[in-house]
Amino acid sequence: MTRTNIIGKQFDEERALYHLQNADVTDCIFAGSEDGESVLKESVNVELKNCRFSLRYPLWHVKGFAMAESSMDDKTRAAIWYAENGDITDCVLGGIKAVRECTHIRLERCQVESQEFGWKSQDITLVDTDIVSEYLFMDSRDVRLRSVKMKGKYSFQYMENLEIDDCELDTKDAFWHSKNVTVRDSIVKGEYLGWFSENLTLINCKIIGTQPLCYCKNLKLVNCTMEDTDLSFEYSDVEADVKGHILSVKNPRSGRIIADSVGEIISGEAVMECTGEVILRTKTEKEADKAAEMKREIA
Repeated sequence: MTRTNIIGKQFDEERALYHLQNADVTDCIFAGSEDGESVLKESVNVELKNCRFSLRYPLWHVKGFAMAESSMDDKTRAAIWYAENGDITDCVLGGIKAVRECTHIRLERCQVESQEFGWKSQDITLVDTDIVSEYLFMDSRDVRLRSVKMKGKYSFQYMENLEIDDCELDTKDAFWHSKNVTVRDSIVKGEYLGWFSENLTLINCKIIGTQPLCYCKNLKLVNCTMEDTDLSFEYSDVEADVKGHILSVKNPRSGRIIADSVGEIISGEAVMECTGEVILRTKTEKEADKAAEMKREIA
C-alpha cells in the first residue's frame, strides 16, 4: 500500500487535510491566521510525528491513527472526538474536552490538561501519564489506568468497568454512581469518595479524605489503610479489611468493617435499617497479620 508523506509543512485553512488516507505527517504545524477548523477530519490510517496543533477540532471521525511526540495547545478545543483505534505516545494535550465519544484509544507517557477529558468513551487506556482534569471520564466504559498521576474534582462519574493500578488520584467526588470499579495498589485522595457506587473494590490502597464510601452497594476493601476518614461507610453494604485507624464509622447498612482501631462508631438516627458490624482486631490478630506480611515480603 502506497503511503503519502507530508513533511515540514504548515496548515491553517479549513479542513486542510480532510479525509487524508494512508499518510505519514511529520514535523508539521497546524496553526496560522486562517484559523481553520477540522484539519484532519475523517482521516484514515494516518501517523503524526512531531507535529504542533493550535486549531480547533483537528481529529474528528478519524479511524486508525498514531500520534507521537506532538503537542496540542489550549486553543485546540475538542481535539479528538468520535475517533477510533488511536495510539497517542509522548504527547502533550492541552485543550478542553480533548477526548469524547471515542473508542479504542491508548495514551502512554503523555501530559494532559483537559477540563473534560474522556467523556462518553469506550476502551480507553492511560499508562505512565499525568493528567489534570476537572471532570475526568464522565459516563465512559471499559477504561484502564496504570501508573497514572491525576488531579481533578468530579472524576469517574457514571462509569462502568474501570480498572486502576498503581496510580495516585488527587480528586474530590470520585466514582459517584459508578459500577464495576477495581482500584489496586493506589493512593486515592478526595472528599465524599465513591458515593452511590456499585461493585467498587479497593485492594492495597490508601484512602484519604472526609466522608468516604457512603450509599455504596457491594463495596469491598481489602488490605487498605484510611487517613482523615470521618463519617465513613454511611448506609453502605460493605466488607472492609482496614489496617490501622479509621476516624469514625457511621451507620453502615450491612456487612462487616474490620479495623485495628476506630475513633468513633456512630449509630442511631438512621433513616433505614442498619445492621453493619464494626469489628476491632485483637492484639493477637494484629501480630499474626504482621507476621504473615513479613513472610510474604521475604518470599
